[in-house]
This record gives sequence, C-alpha cells and structure tokens, in this order.
Amino acid sequence: MLKTNVYDMSGKLVGEIELSEAVFGVTPNESVVHDVVKNHLANKRQGTQSSLTRAEVSGGGRKPWRQKGTGRARQGSTRAPQWTHGGIVFAPKPRDYSYSLNKKSRRLALKSVLSAKAAEQNIIVIDSIKMDAPKTKDFAAFLAAVGADCKCLVVTAAADQNVVKSGRNIPGCEVTFANLINVYDVLNAKKLVVDKAALAKIEEVFA
Repeated sequence: MLKTNVYDMSGKLVGEIELSEAVFGVTPNESVVHDVVKNHLANKRQGTQSSLTRAEVSGGGRKPWRQKGTGRARQGSTRAPQWTHGGIVFAPKPRDYSYSLNKKSRRLALKSVLSAKAAEQNIIVIDSIKMDAPKTKDFAAFLAAVGADCKCLVVTAAADQNVVKSGRNIPGCEVTFANLINVYDVLNAKKLVVDKAALAKIEEVFA
C-alpha cells in the first residue's frame, strides 16, 4: 500500500493520503517513456527552417567561362553549391515533424514516470494550492517551505491564474493542470508538487 504525507502551503504536516497502485505503483517501462518523450519533442518542433537550393538563389544564369581551354575545372553556373553564394545541397524546407503514438503507450509512459517519482519520494502532496493574488515572493516561500525550491512541477486541479502568474517567474518552476500533465514535464522536474484535488483527478483518469 502506497502512502504519502500531505502538507499545507506553510510546510506543516496535515495528514496522510493513499496513492493508487494502478497509477503510482507500476513497474516503469523505460522504452515506452523514451518513445513518448521523443514524440513530445518532435511534436513541439516548429519545422519552419528553410534554405535556398541552386534553383532558387538569384544569379548564375551565365556560364562563368568557356567549357574547354582555360585549364580550370568546367563550371556551368556561379550558383552551384561549391561556389560562395551558391545554393544549398538538399536544402531544408518547412515540414511537419509531428507524429502520433497510441493512447495505451502514452498512458503507460505517464504511469511509469509517476511511479518512478513516487518510488524516489519526489512527490509532495499539498492539501490546497491557492493564491489570493499573484505574488512570486509568497509562492517561492511556499516552495521552500515544502522542500521544492528546485526544479519542480506544480500541478493544480484547474486553471488558476494567480498560481500560474505567481510561479512563472521562478527559475526552474513550471505550473500545469491535472488535465494537461505530460510525461516530459514530469520527467524533467526534480520534485512533483501536486494539489490534493489534482491528485484525485489524475487517479480518476489513469487508474
């Protein structure tokens, strides 16, 4: 039976909660995690790179010198790839790098990284993460009080602009919501700070 402590925003221990074995107690599958992270990074690529081929650069319409008799190598254009200002060989063009993975793999990968975080005791459950107003200083104090003043991912149950604005200027701190949690963000964070209500939503969806 997996259990973890529950703290308030001042870092005070307020109770204990049982974690779902189906979400936080699976054996991590590194191969699937690798596939999902690679897919996530590929899908984030803009793919807007673009260079000109020899057909697209301006100039080079005239043969620079006659074919034979000069002692130099034959050349047909000053815009061939070996010339300065020439076109690019196999020039990169705008393209879509995204591809899809099946839902089963994505779910298993998320369970794997959540289970790994639980095994390492890097999940910090907070009874309620709320901010009355956007205050970076207060939010930084909260993270320090619960031992997450490092690279951390803060997960709330729903979109809370006060929490988002409070955490966005803290280096290494990312704020997300239970329905947007992904493998890359969890894996990239050293500590996972989860609202109790967000934890219930995650278990409800993935258990």
